[in-house]
Amino acid sequence: MIPINRHRIWQIVADGALVAAAWWLAFELRFDHGVPPYYDTLFKRTVLIVVGIKLLVFILFGFYDRWWRYVSTRDMWSAVRGVTVASLVADVTVYFASPVADVRLPRSIAVMDWLLLLALVAGSRLIARSVFERPTPGRLVARGKEVLVVGAGEAARDTIREMHRNPQLGYTPIGLVDDDPRKKNIRIHGVRVLGTTADLPHLLRDNKPDEVLIAVPSASGEFRRAVVTTTREQGVPVKTLPGLHELISGDIDLALQIRPVQVEDVLGRDPVDVDLDSAAPYVEGKTVLVTGAGGSIGSELCRQLTRLGPQRLILVEQGETALFEIERELVDERSFSAAVPVLADVGNPTKMRQVFERYEPSIVFHAAAYKHVPLMEANPLESVRNNALATKVVVDAAVAHGVERFVLVSTDKAVNPKTVMGQSKAVCEWVVEAYGAREDISTRFVAVRFGNVLGSSGSVIPIFRRQIEKGGPVTVTHPEMTRFFMTIPEAASLVIQSGSIGGEGHVFVLDMGDPVKIVELAEQMIRLSGKDPGEIGIDFVGARAGEKLHEELWGEGETVVATAHPKIRRVSGPVVDAVWLQDELAELDRLVEAGETLEAVSRLATMSREPRYAVVRDEDSVLEDTLH
Repeated sequence: MIPINRHRIWQIVADGALVAAAWWLAFELRFDHGVPPYYDTLFKRTVLIVVGIKLLVFILFGFYDRWWRYVSTRDMWSAVRGVTVASLVADVTVYFASPVADVRLPRSIAVMDWLLLLALVAGSRLIARSVFERPTPGRLVARGKEVLVVGAGEAARDTIREMHRNPQLGYTPIGLVDDDPRKKNIRIHGVRVLGTTADLPHLLRDNKPDEVLIAVPSASGEFRRAVVTTTREQGVPVKTLPGLHELISGDIDLALQIRPVQVEDVLGRDPVDVDLDSAAPYVEGKTVLVTGAGGSIGSELCRQLTRLGPQRLILVEQGETALFEIERELVDERSFSAAVPVLADVGNPTKMRQVFERYEPSIVFHAAAYKHVPLMEANPLESVRNNALATKVVVDAAVAHGVERFVLVSTDKAVNPKTVMGQSKAVCEWVVEAYGAREDISTRFVAVRFGNVLGSSGSVIPIFRRQIEKGGPVTVTHPEMTRFFMTIPEAASLVIQSGSIGGEGHVFVLDMGDPVKIVELAEQMIRLSGKDPGEIGIDFVGARAGEKLHEELWGEGETVVATAHPKIRRVSGPVVDAVWLQDELAELDRLVEAGETLEAVSRLATMSREPRYAVVRDEDSVLEDTLH
């Protein structure tokens, strides 16, 4: 199929005229006193041949799969290569297959034709872009909001260009702020760099912008927080471009992604850089099954997996609405038609067996779980059933049907667990470790343990946001309470990455950065809403039953080993006895089915306190396995 868009026909016509013009000018400029008759005949008999050859080469080089108004420096280099190849092919053809006997194409004409055509092709595209981006009447008069842009890098340049090109955005950039002193007073698309972020307070007073925009996708949390603090003191609203981990690779209009600053932007932790492409080989071309596909982590796993080229994505979810929404998003918004929605309870052995028999997945990401601690304390049987027992069901189905890799999404609450939810997730990790240690199965098992994810369903951020909207107070359990936080895209990326480097029941821990005080998180959210913590109020309501002041990512009996990825660590420790675990799970299953709440909770607590271990892996082999 010829790589050309039918809407670019006018571009082909224009280039055809330029090719003919360059060919004619080369002949005219070569001779001082007019073109000799035999060379004039050569020109007339070859002009259409040259036009046809060069247009064909242009098409093959992809000249017409982009608009001239969006031409870039990279496109210019592509034009140089295309014009050079086209000229060589046309010149060689005319030279060796001359339609005029005993007349050869002069080399000087070939060189001049190449230079002229290159100038015409590049110039026409640059002129087209200049025309589309030319200042509109009244450009110097502010329209919409006057915005001061923090940052003078590529993102800021693209954003300013889009603001100029698209009046509907309603922004007029009036100045730039950048901490590189070499950039002061330079102009970017006509907008001057006024100073550094240290100058921001007086720049805000002197220029009085309607809004400040942070256009530095790689900015740290501390940087964003400092800007937010300064703008708030001056009473100026602030917005931001998404962080690097949110941006999708490819050509995008950054200006269309301007959004309010969110709490994850100012937490002070650097976003984790994950090279998903290196994880692609174990996913590419495979059938991948994701349980809990409608949840916070499960849905983000699905979004990122679609970029890795799986043959098919099986979405297993118990909630009808959540399943419908993620399936529609993947198909309609992300154009991934190979998404198969399966409405199912992962704790149902018969249904899971049918799903695995029908779709034969090669990779399984098990994200389905109940996670809300207070709810699980009030409904312990469901916590045991949907977390511990359901994991055993899915693992058994995966082993029975020859799944290549099984990745469990775990939690830091499984470390030294004090709640039913944490204890049930600890059992999930034991199941993965026990099966991973077996030598009679080929499935590679991995568990990935991390803390809270920002903005997930039921997390403190949506709760705080609702309380702030109601006028407060914001309720915090304890003034010293801390938690680890990570964004949902980061967590999902690292889960996928962990699946590529582990096996044999390995448990991985994600680098969550430093723990964050919940009260400081609440204060940041209140300030971002434009209010003062004293105005909204923060009430301390006391820690709930079993709730720890500080979560841990690994226990006292566990050691931590580095892996090939700097943000992923391997946790090493004793492995529970598989026979003992099988018997305990069978007894838990009986108690859950019988509705024996107290007995089930007691049994689970006893398991957590007194696990029976089988073997401890050789620590010298841990690092070798992890780096495999």
